[in-house]
Amino acid sequence: MSIPSDRKYASTHEWIKADGDVMLVGITGPAQEQLGDLVFVGDVRVGAKLAAGATAGVVESVKAASDIYAPVSGEVVAFNEALNDAPETINASPYNTWIFKLKANNAADIEGLLDAAGYQAVADAS
Repeated sequence: MSIPSDRKYASTHEWIKADGDVMLVGITGPAQEQLGDLVFVGDVRVGAKLAAGATAGVVESVKAASDIYAPVSGEVVAFNEALNDAPETINASPYNTWIFKLKANNAADIEGLLDAAGYQAVADAS
């Protein structure tokens, strides 16, 4: 699975993409492959103000549970409610399935994250 170049990445395996004045956040292809079949995505609190690197929610699979982290500081403004009934959507299409929307405190913070090539190197090493 190729890593899309139209977004930025955290070394903790989240992707972030600008969507107007908010940022879409999801998990990467390598992350969902390591987790296996997802059975739960949640514990995301709309209205939560998060620092970069803070836990934003959780994804659970048949193998393990893993925290989802905020790639940049900001406020959670939405959770993808469709994931309540179909968490496996992330397995099928990780780069087209956002988990939460974040209103960044400073949209320029996204530039400090990894590009696709930088993330690919991190994914290959893990």
